[in-house]
Amino acid sequence: MAAEEETTTTFKSLGLCDELLEAVDELQWKTPTSIQVETIPHALQGKDLIALAQTGSGKTGAFALPILQALINSPQPFFALVMSPTRELAIQIGQQFQALGFAFGAKSAVLVGGLDKVQQSIILAKRPHIIIATPGRLLDHLTETRGFSLRTLKYLVLDEADRLLSEEFQKSMDEILKVIPRGGERKTYLFSSTMTKKVKKVERACLRNPVKVEVTSKYSTVDTLKQQLMIAPAKYKDCYLVYILTQKCQCTTMVFTERCATTPFLAYMLRNLGIRAIPLHGKMSQSKRLGALNMFKSNHMQL
Repeated sequence: MAAEEETTTTFKSLGLCDELLEAVDELQWKTPTSIQVETIPHALQGKDLIALAQTGSGKTGAFALPILQALINSPQPFFALVMSPTRELAIQIGQQFQALGFAFGAKSAVLVGGLDKVQQSIILAKRPHIIIATPGRLLDHLTETRGFSLRTLKYLVLDEADRLLSEEFQKSMDEILKVIPRGGERKTYLFSSTMTKKVKKVERACLRNPVKVEVTSKYSTVDTLKQQLMIAPAKYKDCYLVYILTQKCQCTTMVFTERCATTPFLAYMLRNLGIRAIPLHGKMSQSKRLGALNMFKSNHMQL
C-alpha cells in the first residue's frame, strides 16, 4: 500500500503551497516518499508528530516542508528549531532548508561545534527563521550569546530522537527543553528510527495528542539499498577491498573502519595504488571533515 501511495500521490495533493511546489521541482523531487505522504498532511493540519523512519527515507523533507509552509503564512525570527545528534547531519539538514526556502527568503543558521562560535553569534544577531543545531553548541549560545532566546519558538524537531534522548545528550537536552515554550505553545515533531523508552517519556511530556506514523521496522532499510556479504580472511582483507573498489563498485564509495587511526592509513594505501581516497573521522577538525565530505560529494574522492 505504501509503495502504491508513493507512485500516485503528488506534492500538490499533499497540500503544499505554490512556492514550495516550485522549490521541490527545482530540487527534482518527483514524488513524495512514504514518510512524506504519511506525515505532511497531518503536519499541515497543526498536529504533533511521532514518525519512525530509517535514514534515507526523505524524513528531512517530511518536517522541513510543513515548517516552511507555516513560515510563509506567518513569518517571524526564531520560528523553528531542529535538533540533530551529529554535526554532519545538522549541516545536511541546513542545506535542505536553504535549498527549499531560498526562493522566498527563509533564513537558517546551523549551530554546531568545531566551527567559529563568534561567527555563529553574528548570524544569530541577524535573527534567522530556522535554527538547526547540535545540543552542546545550542546550549552554549543560549547561555552565552547576548540577546539570543527561543521564547517565541513555534516548531521543535528532534531528528534521530532516540539518539538525542540518550544518556550522551541528556543534560544538554534537559536544559534546552526548560527554556523553550511548552508543548501547548509549539508544534513538536519526533523523528526516530526506533521507539525507545526515552522517546516514549518525551512523548508524554512534550507532545499534545500526537499522530504516530511508522514506515519502518526495527531492522529495515530503504528499498533502494542493495546488500551483499563477502567473507574474507583478516590477513587478506585489504586485497579484497581493493578488488571490490576497482572491479566491482566502479562508483564513489564509502568505507567504514573500526578505529579512527585506521582511516588515514587506509586512505594512504589506496592513494598509493592509484585510487583517489580521503580519510574522514571524528578526531579531525570540523573544517577538515567538511572539506572531506565536500570532496566526496563532488565525486573527487572516495571516503
